[in-house]
Amino acid sequence: MRGKAIKLGDDINTDLVIAGRYKFRSVTIEDMAKHIFEDLDPTLAARIKPGDIIVAGKNFGCGSSREQAPRVMVTAGISAVIAKSFARIFFRNSINVGLPAIAVDPTFIDSTSDGDILEINLKESTVKNVTKGLVTNFKPFPPQLMEIIEAGGLVPYVKKKGTLL
Repeated sequence: MRGKAIKLGDDINTDLVIAGRYKFRSVTIEDMAKHIFEDLDPTLAARIKPGDIIVAGKNFGCGSSREQAPRVMVTAGISAVIAKSFARIFFRNSINVGLPAIAVDPTFIDSTSDGDILEINLKESTVKNVTKGLVTNFKPFPPQLMEIIEAGGLVPYVKKKGTLL
């Protein structure tokens, strides 16, 4: 994966990803994606390009357990989220929709700027900041989680395999 970094802060909750007022009145995930991060930055949705990578601080995805937050991110074109840490339910929901949620060394996050070009290699468990020439490793995904991500999420994985095991 290769994309532009969109730098966010700590404790980005799921209501900042997609505000509750859209979760309950929007009919489709595509409608919701038009409002992604609206309460954080009203111009951000228009600036997201396919392949962009969210770079965030600690506790990304805290808040509600609704799966709409990572689904909206995928629909908006975000290819992955790298952060210092994730709320556990967000991490699992991300995997379920095929969105890699990757915890990396905090110094890598701190040294990455908005707009830097990043490359993620899931098989080698590396993230490279091409702009700054920095590389970090991350804990590899277990094989089954990697298969779920590669399939595009849990539902496509089960449809392909016929089972979770």
